[in-house]
Amino acid sequence: MSGNTFGSLFAVTNFGESHGPAIGCVIDGCPPGLALSEADIQPDLDRRRPGTSRHVTQRQEPDQVEILSGTYEGQTTGTPICLLIRNTDQRSKDYGDIAQTFRPGHADYAYMQKYGLRDPRGGGRSSARLTAPMVAAGAVAKKWLRQRYGTQFRGCMQQIGEIDIPFESWDHVPRNPFFAPVADVSRLEAYMDALRKSGDSCGARLRVTATGMPVGLGAPLFDKLDADIAWAMMGINAVKGVEIGAGFASVTQRGTTHGDSLTPQGFASNNAGGVLGGISTGQDLEVSIAIKPTSSIISPRDTINARGEATQVVTKGRHDPCVGIRATPIAEAMLALVVIEHALHQRAQNGDVNPPVPAIQASFL
Repeated sequence: MSGNTFGSLFAVTNFGESHGPAIGCVIDGCPPGLALSEADIQPDLDRRRPGTSRHVTQRQEPDQVEILSGTYEGQTTGTPICLLIRNTDQRSKDYGDIAQTFRPGHADYAYMQKYGLRDPRGGGRSSARLTAPMVAAGAVAKKWLRQRYGTQFRGCMQQIGEIDIPFESWDHVPRNPFFAPVADVSRLEAYMDALRKSGDSCGARLRVTATGMPVGLGAPLFDKLDADIAWAMMGINAVKGVEIGAGFASVTQRGTTHGDSLTPQGFASNNAGGVLGGISTGQDLEVSIAIKPTSSIISPRDTINARGEATQVVTKGRHDPCVGIRATPIAEAMLALVVIEHALHQRAQNGDVNPPVPAIQASFL
């Protein structure tokens, strides 16, 4: 396995490098008859793209998506869909000084040991730029799930560095560059300005949800819905932790609290995060991810070079002081790709099965 394809029934093969001529993906298995154009995909790419505020990398990429195949007269045909995003603002010279030096926290050392060579320009295949094709594929999955089940995906920032961000309203999320669910982001802006001037970086915690979930997606043991969600989220660059529902808070909960009571009117809580026994309950999927600090920073750090000699490295170029700022659309996309994969499996295996017990209210009381 080369690790470049996500999914099997809705299979997304990711290609390209950070400083190559283009990046993109091929979606194999999208159901036919879905109305699809670039306009369905571009809004999510615009939310993720670089250069949108002073708090993110100033690499100026329009991230304009092109649909090269898989549609006819505006509808998907069931054949492979190729989505292309051209790179237009590479500055490969910024990486000349580190071609033979391993950046701490980056994939440089591991790539060299695995492949015997590496592309140092922007990290090559290890760059977070390669999340853009997954956002594009996720937009296709979102549209199909929205039309078939009414499922909606959204996310927000819960914490940046040491600052906890209280939840006020989803309405605030699209109105600020942090995807923060608060009206006033002045404290976040001041924090990031000081961080950027210091030459350092920080991590973040994000929340992503799926509402309008169909019941019954997933399977026992090795194809659990929540297990696949965790696997997908860990596939996002810089993610170091995943929680489903109450997550690590369940350690301090009692069984009388953690177990979500069922009533004829609905679930009393959602500590399970919308999944029981690996199968969706119809409640909202609730996922949180922890993103590490950006590895590419201008502060000097100790390392070694390709000859094993001690040296220091300073990473030049244009980098996000917090990669979590632009990660919300990525997390939404990966959650959508997991859900569509399980939805297609469910349709294939149990398409004619009627549940013996009526589904109770999806949202908890």
